[in-house]
Amino acid sequence: MKQLRQENITYLVVWGLLFAAPLLSLYVRTIGDSDVTFQWAEVFVVWRKMAVFLMLFLVHNFLLAPLLVLGHRRVAYFSIVAVVIAAFAFYQCSNRPEIKKPIEHRPPTHQTDRHRPPHFDEPQNMGGGFPPDAPPPSDNRPPRILRSADAPPPIVGERDILSIVMLILMFGANLGIKGYFRSLDDRKRLAQLERENLEQQLEYLRYQINPHFFMNTLNNIHALVDIAPEQAKETIVELSKMMRFVLYEGNKQGVPLSREMDFIRHYVALMQLRFTEKVRITLSLPQEVPDRQIPPLLLITFIENAFKHGISYQHESFIQMTVAVEDGKLRFTCRNSKADKPNEEKGGVGLKNVKQRLNLLFGSNYTLNIQDSPDVYNVELNIPLK
Repeated sequence: MKQLRQENITYLVVWGLLFAAPLLSLYVRTIGDSDVTFQWAEVFVVWRKMAVFLMLFLVHNFLLAPLLVLGHRRVAYFSIVAVVIAAFAFYQCSNRPEIKKPIEHRPPTHQTDRHRPPHFDEPQNMGGGFPPDAPPPSDNRPPRILRSADAPPPIVGERDILSIVMLILMFGANLGIKGYFRSLDDRKRLAQLERENLEQQLEYLRYQINPHFFMNTLNNIHALVDIAPEQAKETIVELSKMMRFVLYEGNKQGVPLSREMDFIRHYVALMQLRFTEKVRITLSLPQEVPDRQIPPLLLITFIENAFKHGISYQHESFIQMTVAVEDGKLRFTCRNSKADKPNEEKGGVGLKNVKQRLNLLFGSNYTLNIQDSPDVYNVELNIPLK
């Protein structure tokens, strides 16, 4: 509706200027020449001719143009337009004012010229007349009498051709304006559909990430129940805090970076409870977190995979996680050792989903480098912050 309103306002402004042009022209003439008076009759003559074009424009805009722009019925449109142009040409030719050429008369200069027959207009070598090779008389006589009959007017005059060309250009301009506003409306609808599709995809990915995260966390708590019941109780409390974050913040497009850092800190502390000193876990977070936004649960998937696939119970293993903020960008690195029996899923559903989220959220405005060597798995992610 907004595009249609803007289109109609455009037509109203253009036609308003066209109908105001004769008034302005006559007003300027009256100012420049004191002998010229403002006469509405001249303005009405121009308006009467413009009213025909306005009527044809309204027919084309509301009846004919939608056949092509909205209905894509090309044959019907061009056929009807051809009939309209032919009818307009017939109207122009049949209503053209008739122009008659006046017959020029030369008044007689001599008394004898009044009685001279028409064929004696040319000097003849008869009697005392002029000889054939004599020059014409040098008197100041007016031209000889012209009595040639008026030739029939042409079927289509110059003004008729100009009016037909103006009509065709008017139809073309109407199609161009209507197509322009139609393309704006289509682009707006396409952007809306893309945005809705993006939100649906992100929602789907979040619903997949959340169960994946809870499944891993519950497995950790299950392992602590037999090893350290008191720690398991503390872990359940920490899990409730994390669940609150996931439930109330996970569905938002962005959360404060400080909240995301707290969530990562709680998760790593929870995971450390079930491992011995053979597993070296280091987490480096910025001391001063800027007031920026980040998509929720975006980094936790990489950390989950590090704990799931990088911990060995037979040999010493490590997990190194670093988060840094520089120049409005977040740089996240996660480096971990690899277990003796690597998981065949190679990151599972979570890693695939986070890659899709990155593509949907940032397009090409991010970098993700994953190096999978025989002993070490390294992830480096750089994303812009809002």
